[in-house]
Amino acid sequence: MRKIYILLLTLLFSANINAQEVNLPQYLNYLGDNPFAITPAYVGIGSGLRFRLNGLSQWVGIKNAPETQSLSIESRLADRFGGGLTIFKDANGNTSQQGFKATFASHLILSDVNQSFFSFGFTYSLVMFNINANSFEDLDAGLGNTLNFNTSNFDVSFLYRYNDYGVSFNVSNILDKKDRFFSNGEPIILRRYSLYNYYIFTRFYGDYEFEPSILVEYLEGDQRSRTDLNLKIRKRTASGYIWAGFTYNFLNDQLFNPNTFAPLVGIKSGNLYASYGFGININNTQSFNVGSHMITLGFDFKKRESLARCTKKFYMFQ
Repeated sequence: MRKIYILLLTLLFSANINAQEVNLPQYLNYLGDNPFAITPAYVGIGSGLRFRLNGLSQWVGIKNAPETQSLSIESRLADRFGGGLTIFKDANGNTSQQGFKATFASHLILSDVNQSFFSFGFTYSLVMFNINANSFEDLDAGLGNTLNFNTSNFDVSFLYRYNDYGVSFNVSNILDKKDRFFSNGEPIILRRYSLYNYYIFTRFYGDYEFEPSILVEYLEGDQRSRTDLNLKIRKRTASGYIWAGFTYNFLNDQLFNPNTFAPLVGIKSGNLYASYGFGININNTQSFNVGSHMITLGFDFKKRESLARCTKKFYMFQ
């Protein structure tokens, strides 16, 4: 009986482990004017200490659907360095994970003439993974009501900026898993690669910024990849800015069969920030649920402006 239930748990949740272990879901989150979620190498660029509280509820209308909550804190350290911390909780049915990601980043000036900068980020992650077996009948008493284990890993990230253009490359979960906690089916390779490109159009639009971007993500374990096509528009206001945008998501082996389309809106007023996004499922295989909600709340503490050009504002209205 014990082997049967462990096999069932493995089959049900191995895909979830592969997709989420030591990985925060990036879906919608990184578009909420939270560049730290795009690439840890961003940490330290900007005018102060930033807090972002994020809540993501997926598959609305489905019981025990995936939900994620995270709190990220990041700040400049001196003039050319940055530090960040993300604390998160992620639940999906009978599985859950809690943990943190701690990041240190260094920023370099590549040119005395142009706005050319290079940043490097290094991240340590610790995750506590749990499976709640209370709802399983006739479970071997020797297993207890909860199966849990801890795992840690490292990420590296790179960011290059030239005037209004930027590109970042991240490698998450560098180390392979050494131990298997289930008998079979559990992934060992958890590496995730992501490439993000953006350009901010500011020169001819006065109080507006236009930011098209593209994110490509590849999972080495199952050799699947996805692409996000994004557009954001910011408008300056008396106390900050407002913005609106959308993202269009698809798997790269299903180019003409998109997964989701998500409109997003946000506002920055003084030190306060808020944004909301709703992912609309447009893939027939996901017609069993309504969509996904994302809410981000933030607070920014202003500090003195950096003396180094490489850690000044990321975009006009920051």
